[in-house]
Amino acid sequence: MSPKNPFTGTPFTKTLSIPTPDGTADAFAAFPEHGARHSAVLLYMDAFGLRAELESKARELASHGYYVLVPNVFYRDSPTPVVELPEHIDEASRPALFETLWPMIQEHTAERALRDADAYLAFLAEQAEVDDGPVAAVGYCMGAALALRTGAARPDRVAAVAGFHPAALVTDAPDSPHHRFSAITGEIHLGLAEGDMTPESLKALDQALTTAGHTATTEIYPGTVHGFTMSDTSAFDAEGSRRHWDRLLPLLERALGRG
Repeated sequence: MSPKNPFTGTPFTKTLSIPTPDGTADAFAAFPEHGARHSAVLLYMDAFGLRAELESKARELASHGYYVLVPNVFYRDSPTPVVELPEHIDEASRPALFETLWPMIQEHTAERALRDADAYLAFLAEQAEVDDGPVAAVGYCMGAALALRTGAARPDRVAAVAGFHPAALVTDAPDSPHHRFSAITGEIHLGLAEGDMTPESLKALDQALTTAGHTATTEIYPGTVHGFTMSDTSAFDAEGSRRHWDRLLPLLERALGRG
């Protein structure tokens, strides 16, 4: 994993409540143990929700010097855990889980997402452990689209956007995330599994980035399937996960420094 980690010790963690225009979002935060202020990373969950796997990713980023906030995107439906998950999410368990989760995913509109993003960014700005510099937005699966929407809506605050095994980046909807690339001012990295996008969608994605004149990379991680960073699922791929850290950590350092 690179760049080399200069921080030592176990990160502090907190369970938080964040006021939003629509209620109160529960969230998890991790940050370095020493008392300095740190650059912030807003980490958006995948469809399976805020759980140990996402907390582990937040701790890893915190160990590199960042204050990491992971909100429960589905807080309107339920606090964490939103659904009861098996210890290991395999192909057999996915259909029943998505039968419950799909309505929540559909109900989380762009309008909702942007109201929430403003609340999350406002919360970060108020934390004593967070510096007053820019933040990064990072997301997995559906969270990749949320990270891109956040970067487009708040280019004054978001200096980098990263999305891994993304979902619904290119759709027929007028508010499809790829239509908003030109509003993003920070660097973008998108790490795709081999089957995440059709050739037509990938072409539209790349064309939108090119038209926006953006500093961006899109990369298909070889041998991976959707969900490859999530070690609590059958989609996990160790090499794909390592590659995602090797792309994400240098991106954060370029955009934010070392927290």
